[in-house]
Amino acid sequence: MANHKSALKRIRANDVKRLRNRYQAKTTRTFIKKLKATTDKIEAMELFKKVSSMLDKLAKKNVIHKNNASNKKSKLAKLVNALA
Repeated sequence: MANHKSALKRIRANDVKRLRNRYQAKTTRTFIKKLKATTDKIEAMELFKKVSSMLDKLAKKNVIHKNNASNKKSKLAKLVNALA
């Protein structure tokens, strides 16, 4: 266990960040599932904007890798464009 004040503070800060990252990643996954389940093109376009933004934010904060975000966005864009 850590003995220094700064190390204890770092542990607390890391716990807070970990919980925030988990929450944001889980929320994004939920929105991706909603988007995949959608059959309405207009609604899908709106959801895609939101999900795309969420993925970009996760990549920016290094919660997920930028290529992972890019791949997810690409696949979701194909899915949205395939809707009639």
